[in-house]
Amino acid sequence: MAVTIQENACAEPVEAALLAAYRGLATSLVSDNLDRMPGAVGLRPLHSGGPLLGTALTVRTRRGDNLAIHAALALARPGDVIVVDGGGDPSQALIGEIILTHAASKGVAGFVIDGAVRDVAAIRASPLPCYARDVIHRGPYKNGPGEVNVAVSVGGLVVRPGDLVLGDEDGIVAMAPDVARAILPAIRAQEARERIKIDGFLDAMRRRNA
Repeated sequence: MAVTIQENACAEPVEAALLAAYRGLATSLVSDNLDRMPGAVGLRPLHSGGPLLGTALTVRTRRGDNLAIHAALALARPGDVIVVDGGGDPSQALIGEIILTHAASKGVAGFVIDGAVRDVAAIRASPLPCYARDVIHRGPYKNGPGEVNVAVSVGGLVVRPGDLVLGDEDGIVAMAPDVARAILPAIRAQEARERIKIDGFLDAMRRRNA
């Protein structure tokens, strides 16, 4: 029996105004306003720096196999974040420099991979955000099976097609666009409160050192 990749249509992109509202927000603030519950555990940024923000294009694949990731790349649109449930397997890399460069050429916003990657020197030199669980030189199989645009779990975080994905040096959060809209006022209010506290401490330090 032939092994196939189940491809589903991409969800609607997160609206530009909502993405703009989340640009520059800290994942810690967002997490606090999601009751500190959602969040990918054990995934770390490997790229040269810069935040991740975009619309989730999800992939579920067999451990150590990246055929479904190639299928997702064929569907990917500018601004999509390719979120891969690789089962957390550290034994074989699911992407490397070739896939990273292919994705960048299509305007993909970044990768979140619950699994391993390779060509980490190229990833570190790239501005394209890439979060992963581990690094290894061993490459992937390309046999399948897999699914594209289904609900997945990465580091315990459930991500659905069309979710807003946000990443920074602290990690990854994702949520449905309607949830993102609903919590935005509370995030902004917390951000303002925390800035007042920090500015007060800095002012006290300056006065003490004057």
